[in-house]
Amino acid sequence: MPLVILSGLPSSGKSRRAVELKQFFETRFASQAQDETTKPKDYRIHIVNDESLNLNKHVAYNTAADEKKARGALMSAVERLLSKDDIVIVDSLNYIKGFRYQLYCVARAIGTPHCVVFCACIPDQARAWNKISGAYPETIFDELAVRFEEPDSRTKWDSPLFLVVPEDKLPEDEIWDAVILKKAKPPNLSTVVKVVKETNYLHEFDQTTQNILQAILDAQKSGDPTKVIKAPLSTILIQLPPTREVTLSELRRLKRQFTSINKMHTLLDMNRVAEGFVEYLNQNLNN
Repeated sequence: MPLVILSGLPSSGKSRRAVELKQFFETRFASQAQDETTKPKDYRIHIVNDESLNLNKHVAYNTAADEKKARGALMSAVERLLSKDDIVIVDSLNYIKGFRYQLYCVARAIGTPHCVVFCACIPDQARAWNKISGAYPETIFDELAVRFEEPDSRTKWDSPLFLVVPEDKLPEDEIWDAVILKKAKPPNLSTVVKVVKETNYLHEFDQTTQNILQAILDAQKSGDPTKVIKAPLSTILIQLPPTREVTLSELRRLKRQFTSINKMHTLLDMNRVAEGFVEYLNQNLNN
């Protein structure tokens, strides 16, 4: 069942919308059950947020390392809960486009629809609500607000996108149509599933991704000012950050993440592995 990703500034009303959406799904499924002659399948609806993971907002977003751990806990919970019989509502900031892309990949990997609900709110209003709730320290609120990357419906991981302002009613029927009635898209390049028994697959996968990392390192050593690199086996170009060099530790981290995402989703064609990895790098290196 679907993955619903809420996104918005701190204290912009995401938790309220998550509860509204959960209640809507429960009511709609109950209504359908009464109309059916045979008992329909029972679906479980989960809200995953800082509170459900016992994360303290005053600590979880205090440093980059703390925030990375919090995102890791959130991702692990989504991967554990999301299934054909479970609806997962991710009630968190989800303010980094690369993280929304990772969530999108999880949904595509198991063949379930997803959508993004953007709780749009002007910063001054969110700041005022935050002062009342005390959810985030003021300094953390300001830092998160500055780094917030708004969802964009033109990108596949932010589409379908539903923009909701505080005074709006949640577009429940539209969300239902988009994620319950809509057929899921097939897995993308980085998540397509094929069962294979080739013993050299992992070696080839590792070699393919390592060659791409080496191409990036070689280009940076040569002083190439274009920041655009042709990756081995890929028709998609690598787009490096325009204002900084990428470190080896950062590249290794992204390689480990990509490998982890794809450990159960083997791509026999190494050209597709390469293009999936380049696509993943492009989304995460330019955050």
